[in-house]
Amino acid sequence: MRVITTIKEMQGLARTFRLEGRSIGFVPTMGYLHEGHMALMEKARNENDIVVLSIFVNPLQFGEGEDLDAYPRDFEHDRKAAESKGVDCVFYPSPEEMYPSDSTVKVTVQDRTDVLCGRSRPGHFDGVATVLTKLFNIIMPDRAYFGLKDAQQVAVVEGLVADLNIPVELVPVPTIREGDGLAKSSRNVYLSPSERNQAKELFRSLQLAKEYIENGERNPREIITLMEDWLRTHTDAAIDYVSIYSYPQLKPVGALSGKVIVALAVKFSKARLIDNLILEIETRG
Repeated sequence: MRVITTIKEMQGLARTFRLEGRSIGFVPTMGYLHEGHMALMEKARNENDIVVLSIFVNPLQFGEGEDLDAYPRDFEHDRKAAESKGVDCVFYPSPEEMYPSDSTVKVTVQDRTDVLCGRSRPGHFDGVATVLTKLFNIIMPDRAYFGLKDAQQVAVVEGLVADLNIPVELVPVPTIREGDGLAKSSRNVYLSPSERNQAKELFRSLQLAKEYIENGERNPREIITLMEDWLRTHTDAAIDYVSIYSYPQLKPVGALSGKVIVALAVKFSKARLIDNLILEIETRG
């Protein structure tokens, strides 16, 4: 496995792979890899000749009050994890390599960002879109793999790829969960034992919503109230949001139909957790 730190070397290697007719699967990350990232690497390994993993803590994604320096980093752990999953190349650039001077061009996302987590993080998805545009141009992948735990990010990237005609296939990968349903996340380690026990109720509230929808409930307000009541009754967490939108458009819905996302975010004492389910709802005539 090669660790590459410069754009020139990575771009040159990617060109070589493409000239040789080898497909490239790309897994973009900010490092501190966990089981969710492992699933992305495994799927990329199964579907491509070459797997490239990027590790880059993107400063453009951090807004006011968000501590870039405090973001967890452990490159040696990440290197071993990537090697264990058969990754061919780790692209590990410095911030100076990716952003050598004041940029003259930045990608601005016009839609799908003013709801869910994007509502409280203005500019965050502009940073995501900008760095991914750069990474897609550097690595030139055939396929790029994203976890559906951050379904809003997947929706934004779908729009980016479509609008800018980027020749890459996006491969969304289902959320990886603990045995009790809690979505895998590096933030889970910040939960106290009591909070960790309560955290399983996030997925339970989503399952409850799914059950009610399958039994015919089509009023999104009723589903949201049901979930909020469940979370308040079974956890001490502060609810950031419980929302239902069309997916991937992320627009408000009236009577539930078609593809929708049921999403939530809650705050425990030292960790903010998100989760979601994406459902296909039949329109009843």
